[in-house]
Amino acid sequence: MGKLLVLIALILVGVWLVRRAWRPSAPQADAPSEKKSDELVRCAQCAVLLPRAEARMAGGVLYCSEEHARLGPGAR
Repeated sequence: MGKLLVLIALILVGVWLVRRAWRPSAPQADAPSEKKSDELVRCAQCAVLLPRAEARMAGGVLYCSEEHARLGPGAR
């Protein structure tokens, strides 16, 4: 009877290991790229914070709108 219980336990552990190996793992490389898109940047004209995805770049400087990009860096 004891040998039967050990055999059943080994089979259950084997099935668990096989199912775990076949399960697709979650990609961890995507997390940092999502974080970059949510990064906040400061407008060079008015100093407002906005997501990098919404910022406008002009002359290597980030702005919150086309109008501020046209005006250039502000005197803070």
